[in-house]
Amino acid sequence: MQVYLLKDVENVGMAGTVVKVSEGYGLNFLIPRKLAIKITSENMGSIKKKEALLQVKSEVLNSKIAMMAEHIKSMVVTIKERIHDDGKLYGAVGATEVVELLKEKGINVDKKQIEFEKSVKAIGEHKVGIRLSSKLKPQFTLKVVGQKEARS
Repeated sequence: MQVYLLKDVENVGMAGTVVKVSEGYGLNFLIPRKLAIKITSENMGSIKKKEALLQVKSEVLNSKIAMMAEHIKSMVVTIKERIHDDGKLYGAVGATEVVELLKEKGINVDKKQIEFEKSVKAIGEHKVGIRLSSKLKPQFTLKVVGQKEARS
């Protein structure tokens, strides 16, 4: 049985694609949950139109994401953190701080998209990745600068 997926279904396919599934899975799971519609000769024309529209939207989105990735690759973001007398940070720089820094630069991402190669616990330059899509993971340089705590 061939169905047109209305939403992404794990281990089956992405929204807007035509996939072949077993009849029981399609009739008992996908169609009742409005995850897919059955392909018939009557609705084939509308499905082709939806696919074409989805393709155009996908290409526009992919080009925007690619431009954003190129912008991210060239970035060097500086953060000031408090340090001990021996030059180490009080705590690690987390995803939340990185998201705030990126927001100031005009890039809106979720903290779940931030990927550290290793935890940032020292001053210096560190590579930080952003997972924009499953294939696109640009990295930028995070420069951590120490700031001594003023004593009262």
